[in-house]
Amino acid sequence: MILPLLKSPVGARALPFLVFVLLTAMQGLLGLGSQYWIYVVKTFLGAWMIFSVRKAIPELRWSFSPVAILTGIGVFGLWVGLEGLYPHLSQLFSKAPIAAPTQAWNPHAYFGQGSLLAWWVIVVRCVGVTLVVPPIEEAFYRSLLYRAIERSDFLSMPLSQFAAKGFFVTSLVFGISHREWLPGILCGMAYQFLVLRRGHLGEAMAAHAVTNALLSGFVLWKGAWQFW
Repeated sequence: MILPLLKSPVGARALPFLVFVLLTAMQGLLGLGSQYWIYVVKTFLGAWMIFSVRKAIPELRWSFSPVAILTGIGVFGLWVGLEGLYPHLSQLFSKAPIAAPTQAWNPHAYFGQGSLLAWWVIVVRCVGVTLVVPPIEEAFYRSLLYRAIERSDFLSMPLSQFAAKGFFVTSLVFGISHREWLPGILCGMAYQFLVLRRGHLGEAMAAHAVTNALLSGFVLWKGAWQFW
């Protein structure tokens, strides 16, 4: 059932993202350890879905360039640099003061400091956020959502065509889907600019991968697990 859906224009761009979001929402619901093993499952499943849809999304091709790499570095700087300077969404709605970040996702704390299992989960996460998340999210946000906001026949709209409503709505939705909503919005704008610049998802995927790889390194270096 899932394979035919992955071959359709909408399904190829939406289904991997929706499955990823569903599994993310399930993390931790089946016991504390499920936040780790479900992440591993969704990473491998996500990689399989990306492989399955590669021919249905011709714009889904990696393209590393100096501009993409610098954009990824800049977004990483915003992501880390703005932390603590703005309230997160939960704090906005609860009117609570900005609190110290928690360390909910820490394999060392669950599996044992320095254990092989903890490091295996960490490696899977690093690979997942760097190589699996970018194509899944870019295909959904920048290829599907951006154009579907403007046209029901979204494939008829070139990826290089600027549309103000699609640009700002997509960036807003992308931002508020993250804990770090403010840099998330700015990040969404930056990645959309890269798509507009070349008319494909390659540079946005590359920038996204660079940002996530740097964040992963920062998490491991500083023990800043809140960014995961």
